[in-house]
Amino acid sequence: MTDTPRSASPGWLGTLLASASFARAFTLVVFGAVFSAFAIERVAGRVTYVTIVSGLCVLGIGVMAARRRELSLLRLVPTTVVIFVGWAFVSIFWSSDVGTSFWSWVSMATMAFLAVVIGHVRDTLQTVRALGDVLRALLAVSLALEVLSGILLDVPFAFLGIQGDLAQLGPIQGIFGTRNLLGFVAVLALITFLIEYRTQSVRPGLSVASVVLAGGLAVLSDSPTVVVLALGVGLAVGALALVRHARPERRAGLQLALGALVVIGVFVGYAARHPIIALLGAGTDFSMRVELWNFMVDILRQRPVQGFGWFGVWNQGEYPFNAINFWLDTDHATGLNAYFDVALQLGWVGLVLFLAIGALALGRSWLVAGERRSVVYAWTPLMLVALLVNSMFESFTLTGLGWLMLVLCAVRAGQSRSWREKIDNGTDADGPGSGSGSGLPHAQGEQGMAG
Repeated sequence: MTDTPRSASPGWLGTLLASASFARAFTLVVFGAVFSAFAIERVAGRVTYVTIVSGLCVLGIGVMAARRRELSLLRLVPTTVVIFVGWAFVSIFWSSDVGTSFWSWVSMATMAFLAVVIGHVRDTLQTVRALGDVLRALLAVSLALEVLSGILLDVPFAFLGIQGDLAQLGPIQGIFGTRNLLGFVAVLALITFLIEYRTQSVRPGLSVASVVLAGGLAVLSDSPTVVVLALGVGLAVGALALVRHARPERRAGLQLALGALVVIGVFVGYAARHPIIALLGAGTDFSMRVELWNFMVDILRQRPVQGFGWFGVWNQGEYPFNAINFWLDTDHATGLNAYFDVALQLGWVGLVLFLAIGALALGRSWLVAGERRSVVYAWTPLMLVALLVNSMFESFTLTGLGWLMLVLCAVRAGQSRSWREKIDNGTDADGPGSGSGSGLPHAQGEQGMAG
């Protein structure tokens, strides 16, 4: 009697890691940890946060290994992201502080890896739902702490950076440390909650309450960048709606016209920047930023091609960051502009690569959102618009939650309208992860792919 070979069983651990339930839990924990990084570090210390993220990376490796048959190496990560992260690593060798640059690069690569895992184990609707659940909880906690600090106790919570100014209608910070970051997260939440409402993926009452919560916190943050950010996203919503309702034969011409309007708008906005700043009442804040940016450009001339090495958040004891803060008599931790920050740290090569990540991801996702029936496809381009517009006033997209969301959107956009689709014929038409058993069959039907 001969033994019959049995098919290799993945075992209980492999089955768990490859399950849809584990993918959802993993996504929730990643979003929760990264978006509440400031609060975690203030309450439990940086070592705790690093330990959490390290553990998530180990789990992420296990998830990718368990799902390896669903994945294609060719379509795993957008080329622009790989090259940008690679250039940041190379810059370590001419950095003035190799150790700090290396660990900053590790942080960047870690966030990118977590984004890639989420992008391949969750489809767009599942990602929206997970992010919506996390942001609802974090914004609710922020509001509760602001009420407790500013109204019930009338005592600042210094360890969380909460100043207790809710009774004066702001500015408030929530658990995010600064009013600008709270405003930025609130706008991301608004986009997510509105997509949830349009896709009817949560109860209407919960959707309306979520929108009111995010909108109220965005206003109470009193962030000067929120107005510009909301205006940019609002214009993108209108333009995308126009494209989606246009006849297919007219879409190409309409897209070109919209692209031309964007270019013209950028030039007009730059030319009329002073009246716009005066209208928004942000003159002092913006003039400080302009002075900072001008000094950064002056110093960049010393190393225009390669920059001064990757640091992410500034190491204020190293050149050129110490020189900038000394001459401006400030203590900036970033360049308050992702584009100037990238140029300073990675030179014009890094800036071109960074722009390529955003431009290609926005272009691909915009075209898909304009053609596909489901409104859920609008989430990726609208999130990218928010990230790229905010990058003109803050450097959030280079580290932490901003970088996580940028890479996630780039991965999502790269799964369609990419040159990889023509080469990688071995990947299922529905994309990697389509067989994850998400429990949302209607979502997979709308998506045409599962992330």
